[in-house]
Amino acid sequence: MSVFDHGEIPEHASPADNHAAPGAEPLQHSDPVTVPSEYGTFSVTGWRVPEPSGIPAAEHVSLTAPPPADEAALPPLLRLHSECLTGDVFGSWRCDCGPQLHLALERISRHGGTVLYLRNHEGRGIGLINKLRAYKLQDGGADTVDANTMLGLPAEARDYTAAARILTAMGLTTVRLLTNNPDKVAKLEALGITVADVIPHEVHARTENLDYLRTKRDRMHHHLTHLNPGETS
Repeated sequence: MSVFDHGEIPEHASPADNHAAPGAEPLQHSDPVTVPSEYGTFSVTGWRVPEPSGIPAAEHVSLTAPPPADEAALPPLLRLHSECLTGDVFGSWRCDCGPQLHLALERISRHGGTVLYLRNHEGRGIGLINKLRAYKLQDGGADTVDANTMLGLPAEARDYTAAARILTAMGLTTVRLLTNNPDKVAKLEALGITVADVIPHEVHARTENLDYLRTKRDRMHHHLTHLNPGETS
């Protein structure tokens, strides 16, 4: 039996699933469990979001910590973190994903809020194999935007509809967002999530990812302020 079989969100227990397509199956979720970690203790819930017919349902995970008393009246902190196997698991220095995830867990543990870890977002939505193909082109001199274009793929292919459905079900419709990416803010707000404040979420650059970060700043309009010469680890 699937752990999700009993976990369909009851209509009376969560806000309406406003972002589901007509006729779409409802969200499913696991019971929350307590997960202690090196960053703190989190309440962790798995989410299954039905996709269009014929596509396997995507599974995501939320990690939530309570705020301290002096921050309880503020909108909760939220970090939407896109899956990055190479950075999050293998510690790749080609991107800043791993350090951003770790920093988010530290900040959420300290200040309360939620990290929503989004699967199927590998390589900004192009998938793991295509991301590795793009890396090969980057090794030949292309930047991260041009490499995707050379593969016939968009530079940014992530969709946040699933995130909005989960956030609405959790009651997180007004948040303070940990991000440097204005596109993420715009897409969330277009899906009905109010971003009350944008909190910068920069990590130290490395020699190995400096060009990548400069491309994010210069071509994808991320708000990055720490990329001057000499400011690498």
